Amino acid sequence: MLISFGCPVSGAWAEPETLSTIARQAEESGYHGLWAFQRLLVGRDQDLAPVYHSVLDPIVALTWAAAATSRIRLGVSVINLPYVSPAYLAKQAGSLDRLSGGRFDLGLGTGWSEIEFEATGSDPKPRGPRTEEYLEVLKALFSAEETEFAGRFYRVPPSRMRPAPGRAGGPPVLLGGTADVALRRAGRIAAGWVSSSRTTLPEIARGVRIVRESAEAAGRDPDSLRIVVRGVVQAGRRDEAIPLSGDWAQIRAGAERYAEAGATELFYEPNWDPRIGGIDADPRAAAELGAEVLAGLAPNH
Repeated sequence: MLISFGCPVSGAWAEPETLSTIARQAEESGYHGLWAFQRLLVGRDQDLAPVYHSVLDPIVALTWAAAATSRIRLGVSVINLPYVSPAYLAKQAGSLDRLSGGRFDLGLGTGWSEIEFEATGSDPKPRGPRTEEYLEVLKALFSAEETEFAGRFYRVPPSRMRPAPGRAGGPPVLLGGTADVALRRAGRIAAGWVSSSRTTLPEIARGVRIVRESAEAAGRDPDSLRIVVRGVVQAGRRDEAIPLSGDWAQIRAGAERYAEAGATELFYEPNWDPRIGGIDADPRAAAELGAEVLAGLAPNH
């Protein structure tokens, strides 16, 4: 199982120098990738966790991290596809992939915040057909060949998008979601599945089974699919409900449980710790704790 890390995009530690420093240190420490996430805004009456109250744009943050590194992969878990047209996202994702030398992984979801749907003038429904058509458009635009697309939800007049992404065919696209239909879709049409912060260990194991069964039914190699797990970390405080909590040995032991469940990649996610990703935390203390977590769980140690 590959080990990655959640980069500074939320709350107090989401500062320019901290993002650059953590990105460089993660690369030097042998982490496979850096992962960001998306949150556009928080409604006045929404009761959301501290991690969501101040979040950098993931494409911009990962581009910043790309400039500070040369080898580590860069992923987003996830961008909500209803918020932006596939043509616009293809330009952003393709550009980041090219500038980073083909290091970008694109995670997509359909969203859940009614506030954000209203603010972006978007509608996720019907989720399945919309997602499948969105991926068709991305694939066509990533090819850099002339594209013409006329679907139920999206249209692209005869045109070409250049420059091409850094990786032939564009960034790998992973899909989020927890419903059975979403898991089967990931197995059928995507490069893999990426879990949410709320997915429990038993749900990971169940999701792996559904994704791989769907891939096999579609004639794909189930072992080729990626299973990327966002693992919320709570350092220094043991909570039996949180596998990645406690001291470094306890957290590493928790990580092994995800590997046994079928994860191919786990990224330690410190942003969900209010001491790090909380908006009211002290920026210096948050950065120091984030760096401590990165060093304590580094694959090279």
